Amino acid sequence: MASLNQVVRLGPVSLRTPLVGASGTVGSAVDFVSVASPEYYGALVAKSVSPEPWPGNPPPRLAPAADGMLNSIGIQNPGISAWVSEFGSRLGEVGVPVWGSAVGHSPKDFAQVAARLEEAGVGAVEINLSCPNLDGHGLIALDPVASAQVVEAVRDAVSGPVSTKLSPNASDIVEIAGSVWEAGADWVVIGNTIWGAAIDLDTRTPRIAMGTGGYSGPPLKPISIRAVMEVATQLPGLPVLGCGGVTSGEDVVEYLLAGANAVAIGTAHFAEPRAAKRISRELAKWCRSHQVGSLSDLIGAALPGKQKV
Repeated sequence: MASLNQVVRLGPVSLRTPLVGASGTVGSAVDFVSVASPEYYGALVAKSVSPEPWPGNPPPRLAPAADGMLNSIGIQNPGISAWVSEFGSRLGEVGVPVWGSAVGHSPKDFAQVAARLEEAGVGAVEINLSCPNLDGHGLIALDPVASAQVVEAVRDAVSGPVSTKLSPNASDIVEIAGSVWEAGADWVVIGNTIWGAAIDLDTRTPRIAMGTGGYSGPPLKPISIRAVMEVATQLPGLPVLGCGGVTSGEDVVEYLLAGANAVAIGTAHFAEPRAAKRISRELAKWCRSHQVGSLSDLIGAALPGKQKV
């Protein structure tokens, strides 16, 4: 059998492999490739950046929980000016496209960061909607109107690709996805962490200082797969980057079959920084054993009306 064609398309972007390093797990991307080879990725998404420095939440901010991980980092970052100064000139050295991630509390905040990221040379801007509105009430990612307003502002501020990272906590993720697509997003990322908590039995206190946080890791995969399937089925044509609980080549196959165009690796990086190399080899092995010559043939194959009889 001929070698596997791993090239996939994610909206206007062509990726040499379907694997993307998820934001928040590969640092600036510039530093990450000193410990992990970039050759196994189609892109790396740098940690989210805000207009001004954000100090983050008080410790403890990370804790194991069942088979996953809780985090309440609070999107700590140095602010866009410091980020560009430190990493902007080095993005071309990474060896794989680097995408930026913008956060803020208002559409103006997001647009400001997105414009600076594009000027610095990122290949795309990911909009991280997992932060409160300017008035501090509710996540932007749970509000279709607020989400669309942010995307519109970013779309007006940049000329390159724009993606939107959605939350599986949304009561109707299809509605949110549809609103950001209509507003100008080139693809959506599904998903992000879900709300969770854990208690230390010895101290009888929450394991993280904020009480609750974002839960990630393998237990998240069925939730994200469900969301990917819903969006891919009800919004055909909207490209999807699947994310959540990916630890193996078979996980990648499952996301592709569910309708994702590409797949992000996140929490697995903390335990295994070079996980993409193993996952890529497992993916190729699975495809050989199932006579799959091109990954694009798998995308959406498990959706209604697409299954082989």
